[in-house]
Order: sequence, then C-alpha cells, then structure tokens
Amino acid sequence: MLSLSSLRRFHPHAAYAAKRASVFAVAAVACFCMTVQPVLAQAISLITDDETLQLLKDYEDPIYRAAGLDPAALHIYLVNDPEINAFAAGGQNIFVNTGLFMKLDTPNEVIGVLAHETGHIAGGHLTRGSVAASKASIPMLVAMAAGVAAMIAGAGSAGMGVFMLGQQVAQGQFNAFSRAQEGTADQMGQKYLRATKQSGRGMLKTFQKLADEEAMSAYHIDAWARSHPASRERIAELEDIIEKSPYKDVPDSPESLRRFAMVKAKLFGFTADVDVVLRKYPPGDESAPARYARAIAYMRKPDLAKAQSEIKSLIAEHPDNPFFHQVLGQIYVNMAKPELGVPSLQKASDLYPEGTEIRVELAAAQLATENVKYAQPALDNLKVALQKESDNAFAWYETALAYSMLNNEPMANLATAERYYSIGAYPQAQRFASIAQRGLSQGTPDWQRANDIISISAAEKKNRD
Repeated sequence: MLSLSSLRRFHPHAAYAAKRASVFAVAAVACFCMTVQPVLAQAISLITDDETLQLLKDYEDPIYRAAGLDPAALHIYLVNDPEINAFAAGGQNIFVNTGLFMKLDTPNEVIGVLAHETGHIAGGHLTRGSVAASKASIPMLVAMAAGVAAMIAGAGSAGMGVFMLGQQVAQGQFNAFSRAQEGTADQMGQKYLRATKQSGRGMLKTFQKLADEEAMSAYHIDAWARSHPASRERIAELEDIIEKSPYKDVPDSPESLRRFAMVKAKLFGFTADVDVVLRKYPPGDESAPARYARAIAYMRKPDLAKAQSEIKSLIAEHPDNPFFHQVLGQIYVNMAKPELGVPSLQKASDLYPEGTEIRVELAAAQLATENVKYAQPALDNLKVALQKESDNAFAWYETALAYSMLNNEPMANLATAERYYSIGAYPQAQRFASIAQRGLSQGTPDWQRANDIISISAAEKKNRD
C-alpha cells in the first residue's frame, strides 16, 4: 500500500487531501486511544490478505455448513502473531493467528483447529458471562482499527493491510471456556469433520503438540495451550472418537498441500525477519513456495531487482495466479513507479475480481500515478470494495482522494465523513457530513446519506456525553 506521504507527493490536489488526512490521523489516534485502551490492555495486529483469507474460508465453509450455520454470517480475521492460536469471539467471528500456518505442518491441522472453534460457536459458548458483554464491541473495534490502518497506510508490509485491535476482550473470552465446553467443542468439531469426510487426526496432532509443549515449559507456551488445556485424558478421548471415524486416514489432497505451502511461505515472507525468511527459504531452493517467500522478503529488504526476478519466474510458470501479479504490482509501487504497478494489479484484479484488498491496492496505485485518467477507474474499484467492506477506512480515504482528483469536493467530504463514521469518530463525521451536505443537491441519496451521518453522529455524541 501507499503511504500518506506518497499520496501527497503524487496527487495534484494534495494540499486539500493532505489537510484532511492529517486531521483524520489525529482524530483516529485520539479515538483509538481513548475508547479502546481503557478496555483492552494489549494490542494485536490484524492482517488483510485476500489469498490467506480465501484459503481459510475454503477450509471453514464446509465445516460451518455441517454445523448448520450460514457461512455468509461468519467473519474470519487473520492475526499477525506467530503463536499457535485461534479463538471465537463476539458472536460469529473467528480469529486465526498466522502461527497456525507457520508452526503447523498440514492443512488438516489448521482445519481441525477451525472445527473446534466452530464447535464453540455452534454450542453457544460465546453467549454467556463476560462474553455477552463484549459481543457488540468486536465489529466496532475492528472498524476503529481499520481507521488506524488508514492513518498509517503503508507502514505495514506491502500487500497486507495491517491494523490493530485490543486483545484483552478476546483473551478473556477464550480463557473463560470451561473444561466441559472444551470437550464439547472437541466432539462437535469431530462431528463436523466426519460430516465433511475429513480426518480428525489434525485436531489431535495439534493438541498433542501443545500438550508436549506445555509439559516441557510452564512459561513459554502458546496461547492456545493455555486457553485450551490439552490433558492426556482429553487427548485419549479424542483418539477414541477419531478411531471410530471412517475418514480417519483421509489425507490432504496434493492441491490442498500446495496452497497451504504457498500461504505459509507468503506469511513467512511478510511477517518474519528477512534474514529468517532467507534461511528458511535459501536461494538454492527453487520450489515455488521458496521463490514466493524470497520475492516478498527481497521486496522488504529492499532488493527490488531480486524481488522482481523471483516473482516473474513464478508468473512465467503460473500466469493465471492473481497473487503473483499482485506482488509484482506491489514491488513496482515500492519502487515509486505506480504507473508500472497498475497493469500488474489490474491483472490481479481481473483474475480475482472478488479480492477486496487487491481492488483497494489497485485504486491506490492508480491515484498515485497522478494521472487524472485513472481517477474514475480508481473510484469504480473503490466502490466495489466498499460494497463488501463498508467500514474499510483506508478505502474511504482513497475514495475521498479520487473525488478530490475529479474536483468533486462535496463527495470528497462525504467520503471523509464516511471514513470518520467507520471508526466511530462522530464529531468529525458530523462536521464533514455537514460540509458535504451544503454542496449536494437536497433530497438525493448522497444528500440523504450525509443527513443520516449527521443525525446518527449527533445522537452518538450525546450518548457519550
């Protein structure tokens, strides 16, 4: 992604946009600090990556349907943390650590963890006690965190939107599970695995790994081991259930193993120290996952020539892989050549039109070219992305920039109001909606939307006061 400084440098109407961005940055920080920190002690980083989230969705959807739940109602969040951990929180939300890919060995192990967490959701374990009190807070906190991401756009690794979310609520939720609830979630998870004709051994292997880790050290164990205690009795019960399954020996398919290896490499490339990545995936390793990891690590180093060489070799072999084209586009943007990045990101979007992150990155690159011919295409991409993620504050920032580039300041102000609204910064949302409304035709849908933001923001301000 592009930094705000890059946008100011490239955009011809940057003064107005920069002023708006700087106001937003201060407000976002203030809102995040004042509202989140008193409740949430620790911060976690949430990652937006189309490839990884799609893989998790592909793992989870059959399990969710087997549980009698609607996959469309589930939200999966990817947490930038190398520990083995996952937890269900705030209703139908599952948070998955990058460590599940980086430390576990097979897709079936990750799927086993997801099946267990689905058991907690289907079993109603999240509606009791302190969990119920925090249910409404999760979407709000995620939206606010996205606002901070917009403020610091580009501060994280390219290609992964990273934002912050408090951890204490989530920690409290999964630590509150009783041993009985854990056992129930195990059994329900195994039921879903049988229903989807998958082996239950992955869940067992993960618990065995955590039990061994817990036995070796009382101090340095993964969060999932602390919150999901894997007693020997519990493991024995799991073994008995698995042995009765006709699908206990069903292996992961070659395609599933391939996708798992690629996502593992990608996450290492983006989140581990560059030196660690290059040791795990040394230059002599010519496998596709190794080249993928190195391309990303070289981009971060930065050694952009090597990064291009690695990713172009993958594109030559797999020209229809949208995520390889996405990384090439990111490399060009990192080289301050967004005009070269646009075709690659456009190719990625064409190959994977449902990719929200790709569309937003494409729009950001288009606007960064400073070429007005890209303003409307960028706006079109952002509108598609915002239909799926209406609380994506960075997308609203880019939308305001696109409208400003098209000399449509009322809509730029409305987009800025939407951005503030998405993070719960109601005074600022009300202010910019009022400014926008004065330039919009009365009674139009946009005028009415500005009016709605003004009314809701005023009520929210009153409630807080």
